[in-house]
Amino acid sequence: MDMDFKLPFGSWAEAAVLFLLDHAQWLFDGIDAVIGAVADGVQGALTSLPGTALAALIVLVGLWRIGWRFALFALASLLVVVGLGMWPQMVDTLALVLTSTAVALVVGIPLGILAARHDRVQAVLRPALDLMQTMPAFVYLIPAAMLFGLGRVPGTIATIIFSMPPVVRLTSLGIRQVPHELVEAGLAFGCTPTQLLRRVQFPTALPSIMAGINQTIMLSLSMVVIASMIGAGGLGNEVLSGIQRLDIAQGFNGGLAVVILAVLLDRITQSFGSRAGAPTPRPSLSALRARLLPAGAPQPGEAGSVRPEGAQQAG
Repeated sequence: MDMDFKLPFGSWAEAAVLFLLDHAQWLFDGIDAVIGAVADGVQGALTSLPGTALAALIVLVGLWRIGWRFALFALASLLVVVGLGMWPQMVDTLALVLTSTAVALVVGIPLGILAARHDRVQAVLRPALDLMQTMPAFVYLIPAAMLFGLGRVPGTIATIIFSMPPVVRLTSLGIRQVPHELVEAGLAFGCTPTQLLRRVQFPTALPSIMAGINQTIMLSLSMVVIASMIGAGGLGNEVLSGIQRLDIAQGFNGGLAVVILAVLLDRITQSFGSRAGAPTPRPSLSALRARLLPAGAPQPGEAGSVRPEGAQQAG
């Protein structure tokens, strides 16, 4: 059997990118302006704070969410970053991660909600998310550089694409795994689909959603060094420069600062999914009733209470 043949998938991808360059440049200019404005805003907000104020904010958040031991660890870790001379680069990297994560969440969480509610959307998104997660990260740099040039914006866009799949998947999974009796109870109390999502499904699925946010942040950080190849800046430049110059000290210092930032962000974001690592208990029907009814309202089944129409029909 003759195996000498070649599939033109790469040529098709190249033709698609060139077509977009010729016919949709206005769209990419708009995306560039929006992402650039968000990135500049986050960068400006972080750099406008004195270094001691930003460090104190991180330590206080760690103290509030986790405890005094982690706060001491955060303080010592930030002092290490300062001692390495990597504080400005760490702030730039933090701005890149926050910008990428914010945009990924604004797009990814609604997509996860749609996928949870509609099987067809889930069927369409699944292969796309598989492709986004398994495609080598370096490949994202080529179209990003062609469509948006070099600099922080294409690095941010490549990071967004690379880091978005977990929050879409885990948002959909969390909402689909909400116990059916809780959904039925919410409908019995007369919830609209929006109220059901906001008061029942989203709070119950919050640990899963926060796990997706945590993974999105970690993937954003893993993209830092790669995105520096097209001018994203930050700690990635230090690591990349160390590789190019075979400077072990510079590469190690930059890599250590990335690890410190990753640990701090990982522990803090995990704490929002579950307090101090404890699993979030499954909500009871009484807790759900308190969440759905206003304070002081008569409970269903109490004297003088009026059962919702849906509950009367169910009974």
